[in-house]
Amino acid sequence: MSTTGTGQRAYIGSFTSEGGAGITVADVDARTGALRVRHSTDAVANPSYLTLAPGGDILYAVSETDDGAAAAFRVADPDSPPVLLGEPVPVHGADPTHLALVDGQLLTANYGSGSVTALPVLDDGRLGEPTAVLRHEGSGPHSERQEGPHAHAVAPDPSGSWVLAVDLGADAVWVYEPAGPRPHREVRLRAGTGPRHLAFHPRGDRAYVINELDPTLTVCRWDAASGALEPLGETPVLPRGTDVETFPSEVVVSADGRFVWTANRGHDSIATLALDTPGDRMELVTTTPCGGHWPRDLTLGPSGRRLYASNERSGDVTWFDLDPSTGVPTRGGSIEAPAASCVIFG
Repeated sequence: MSTTGTGQRAYIGSFTSEGGAGITVADVDARTGALRVRHSTDAVANPSYLTLAPGGDILYAVSETDDGAAAAFRVADPDSPPVLLGEPVPVHGADPTHLALVDGQLLTANYGSGSVTALPVLDDGRLGEPTAVLRHEGSGPHSERQEGPHAHAVAPDPSGSWVLAVDLGADAVWVYEPAGPRPHREVRLRAGTGPRHLAFHPRGDRAYVINELDPTLTVCRWDAASGALEPLGETPVLPRGTDVETFPSEVVVSADGRFVWTANRGHDSIATLALDTPGDRMELVTTTPCGGHWPRDLTLGPSGRRLYASNERSGDVTWFDLDPSTGVPTRGGSIEAPAASCVIFG
């Protein structure tokens, strides 16, 4: 499948409106973690976030535009660029920024309209017309960014029984039952934090919410039996006294539950935090330059031994080797990727 001999590929999303290639396919070197670009397609505008079907042969992308759409691509042939399956399907929401496959449907988080859209996945992998558009309500104290709801991420919980939608504008996380989907409960976080994304502890009973408008992580207890999310506290992701305006973008948890990493735009760094055994408390170990400017996304590589930062404004994807004892990343290399917004592996 790959000249690197790993059988592993990386898919890089980017903003075509900012000069990005759209969806870029790269080989992954198992020994070094290096990426080597093979193909790209700009068949969809602004495919800023991507996800793969479980079989790895279908790739889904949002189209982050005012009109908002989602699209499916066939990626089974490693020697050819991704092939668009049908036309992009409107999500009836503006600026979809994130997506997830849940219970036979694709869910999108629509930032501009503060909503979550459900689209059925058809037998051939294509997407059907939306079956539900769930609109959030609420606002926050930041008048320019929180004048109304802004759904920024949607993710299934580890049990597969629930879907959590993180809303930056409303300072809230919505919990949904996948069937429908149907609203289950709304959890308010501290006003003005601007929650953006979340990641679960590998044990499945803790969730970590990265806040964009206040450079902190909110630690939450998660009860899959009842679908209850309980905020426990916050931890800064920047050293004390940092005066650089910073907008954190992503949070990643190690497979063994010992470390958490965040991408910090503005400060242009990756924060390494050490977790205690219960996963309730964490300590900032250090911050490391992200290798570029404006890290919009941060992803753990296939081996779990590397991190990949998608640096949107410097136009690159940079990878880092992780120290197994401290969790601290060391830069390994990078490739050019204009307006990079995410990278996933399959």
